[in-house]
Amino acid sequence: MKEVEVIKEVEVAGETIYVEVPSPTTSDSVVSNEKYSEISESPFMATKSMSVSTFSVDVDTASYSNMRRYLMDGKLPPVDAIRTEELVNYFRYDYDDPTEDSPISISTEVSECPWLNEHLCLMVGLKTKSIDFSQSPANNLVFLLDVSGSMNNELKLPLVKKSLKMLIDELREEDRISIVVYAGAAGLVLDGASGNDKEEIINAIDNLQAGGSTAGGAGIELAYLTAEKLFIEDGNNRVILATDGDFNVGPKSVSELEDMIAEKRTTGVYLSVLGFGTGNTRDDVMETLADKGNGNYSYIDSLLEAKKVLVEEMGSTLITVAEDVKLQLEFNPNMIKGYRLIGYENRLLSYDDFDNDFVDAGDIGYGHQVTAFYELITASSDETMSEVETSEDIDVNDLKYHIITEQNENDLFTLDIRYKDPTAHSSEELTYSMIFDEITDTPSQDYLFASSVIEFSMLLRDSVHRGHSSFDSVTERASANLGEDSGEYRSQFVDLVEIAKSLYSND
Repeated sequence: MKEVEVIKEVEVAGETIYVEVPSPTTSDSVVSNEKYSEISESPFMATKSMSVSTFSVDVDTASYSNMRRYLMDGKLPPVDAIRTEELVNYFRYDYDDPTEDSPISISTEVSECPWLNEHLCLMVGLKTKSIDFSQSPANNLVFLLDVSGSMNNELKLPLVKKSLKMLIDELREEDRISIVVYAGAAGLVLDGASGNDKEEIINAIDNLQAGGSTAGGAGIELAYLTAEKLFIEDGNNRVILATDGDFNVGPKSVSELEDMIAEKRTTGVYLSVLGFGTGNTRDDVMETLADKGNGNYSYIDSLLEAKKVLVEEMGSTLITVAEDVKLQLEFNPNMIKGYRLIGYENRLLSYDDFDNDFVDAGDIGYGHQVTAFYELITASSDETMSEVETSEDIDVNDLKYHIITEQNENDLFTLDIRYKDPTAHSSEELTYSMIFDEITDTPSQDYLFASSVIEFSMLLRDSVHRGHSSFDSVTERASANLGEDSGEYRSQFVDLVEIAKSLYSND
C-alpha cells in the first residue's frame, strides 16, 4: 500500500470525487526512475524564410493514458511526458472515409484560434479505410512479455495477462500465437498455437509469473526468431512487446537494439509496444523501439484501455495499410505570414526527406486516424515575425508559391502526402489545396473539441504559446462539443481537466 499524505476533493461533472496524493517520499521514488525524451516546442516560422513544413505521421497514444495515470494518482505529469499529438490522436473524429482508389482520405478545417483570437488554426485529418477484423489477413503474433521482478505489481503482469485474454477472444483459426518471456533468461512458452486453441493459449498466460532480473535484448532476439520461423506470406507478422520498459539489453547497446529492430522491419516483421505500470517507466525507450519497428506504442493503465487498444481498435493496432506516411505543407506567403506545427516535435523531417523513399516515417493501420494542428498568422496581421535561421537548402523554383498567379493567389496552403502500400517499395502521392474563402467562422464540434485538447496540453506543458489558455475555457469548449462520444472518452477528458485544475490550484 502506498502512503497517502492527503486526499483532495475534486468537483467533477457536479459530483465530488477523491484523488489520493502520494506522500512526497513515495511520489519522488516513482518519478525519479521514469524517463522521457526531452521535447522542445516548434517555434513560429516566417513563410518568407521557410514556407514548407514536413513531418512524419504519429499514431501513438501512450502519452494520453500515461497523463491520465498521473492525474488519477493526484500528480501532475512531467512536462516531457506530454506529447501533444498523442493526446489529440487519442480521440476519434468524424472524417470522411477514403474513396475506393485511395487508402487515405484528407480533411481540413481552418477557423479562429481559441487561445489567441488574432491567429487562425488549421486542422488536418487523415483517415484510412476500415476493415472487419474477421476479413483481415492471417496474423502471426509473437507476444514478448516482461516477467522480471519489476513486473510483480497489480498494474503490470496481472494486467498484461488480463489484457491478452481480451485479445485472444478475437482471434481465428488461421491466426498463430506465440509467447516469449524474458527475465533472468528468455524462453519460449507458446510456439505458434492456432487462434482457435484458446484454452491452450489461456493456460500459457495463466502460468506466467514475475520474478528475476531482466534480459530484454535476449528476449527480443528470440521473439524475432520465432516470428521468422512462423512467417505468414501476405499476413501480419508482428512482435508485441509488453513491458514497463525497465529492461537491460544484454550484450547489445540500446542503439544496436534499435538497429536490429529497424533491420527486422525490412523482412516484414514489425514491432509494437504496450507499456504497463509505474515507477520504472522508460517511455523514451519504448517509444523509440516502436518507431524503429514500424509499430505503435500504447500505454495500458486499465482494462478499459486494453479493450480500446486491443479490441475496439484491433485493426489499426495490428494491421498496417500505409507505410512511411509523410506530410509536407507549403504555405502561401501571400496569405500566411507565419505558422507553427503543434506537436510532432520528434517526427520532424527535412524538406528533402519527403521525396526520399529510404527515409523511414510513421505507418497507419486499418481505420486509423491522424490529426495535426497548425497555428497560423495571416499576412494581413501587424504582428512582427522574426526570421528563424534554417539549414534547409531549398531551390525556390521547386516551390509552388515562389511566383504568385491568379490561379494560386487565394491559396492558404498546398498539402502533399506520400505513403507506400505495404507490398510496394516506392511511394504514391496525394495533393490537396485549400483557399482563403474556405476559412469558417462556424467550426465543427471536432475542431472545437480537438483544439480544447491542444489547449489542455499547452497548460500542462506551460507552453510559451499558450496565449489566453485556461482550464475553464478547456472545460467549457470540450463539454459543449462531446458529440456522440462513443465509449465516453471525451467525457472522461473533461473529468481529467477538472482534476488537473484542482491540482494546479493546490500546487
